[in-house]
Amino acid sequence: MSRKQMVRPGGRSARVQASVHTAVRELLSEAGRDALTVPLVAQRAGVTPSTIYRRWGDLQELLSDVAVERLRPDTAPDDHGDLFRDLTAWAEQFLDEMASPSGRAYIRDALLGDPDGGNAGQCSAYAAEQIDTILTRAAGRDEDTPRTETVVDRVVAPLMYRILFRPAGLDTAYAHRLVAELLDPCGESGERPGTAISGPGAP
Repeated sequence: MSRKQMVRPGGRSARVQASVHTAVRELLSEAGRDALTVPLVAQRAGVTPSTIYRRWGDLQELLSDVAVERLRPDTAPDDHGDLFRDLTAWAEQFLDEMASPSGRAYIRDALLGDPDGGNAGQCSAYAAEQIDTILTRAAGRDEDTPRTETVVDRVVAPLMYRILFRPAGLDTAYAHRLVAELLDPCGESGERPGTAISGPGAP
């Protein structure tokens, strides 16, 4: 069992986590990563360095914990009226957030300080929960829907691979194509009328 799993949620533990996370984010913004140390974080958070070492182990595990929390979605996916548009809009937003400089930094931190794989699993769960919401909504409209794991394999996994290892030329058109190939693998429907996603980043 990891240190983070052993900590009881709520109460003082939750307050300590919140104050330490806030301190990390503020210091990263003010001083940068190279200047960050456990004693500096502890001083800003109003706790002892031993508190941080007991709970997180080291600075990298703390940064990983902060990154996972920052990668948590703030809201449910928007409802655009059908599965194609809902999933396309979500994939576009996912790419925009994860491929940004801050998104890439959070991904790296989440993985580097993750010896037991728990943080990576939590990040995956965030995406799966969002996809579940989209698919449940579509099923309520009597639309045919793929399985959540199929969407993860066919949309999320390729996006993450490209973000981490082949970012050159990565754009929203790629995310749109992944969704289109998932929902219409034979390309039988051609251009779908009325499926354009409005707003920033739309092609």
